[in-house]
Amino acid sequence: MKIITVFAAIAIVGCGAAGAADPPATPSATPVKHPSLKTCNKQADARKLAGKERAHFVLDCRAGKTP
Repeated sequence: MKIITVFAAIAIVGCGAAGAADPPATPSATPVKHPSLKTCNKQADARKLAGKERAHFVLDCRAGKTP
């Protein structure tokens, strides 16, 4: 009976150590380079763009090609 208890204790400790060995997930260190769609739409509204010009501006804005 002592052998079963010892094996159970080893299994419990081993599983706990294996779980503790995994490092926590870290957030990405790279910042977002592209503005959000909401930001680009606000800029397009401020410039009073419409139609194809607006669509082109928003695409360029999201790609980071606008000043």
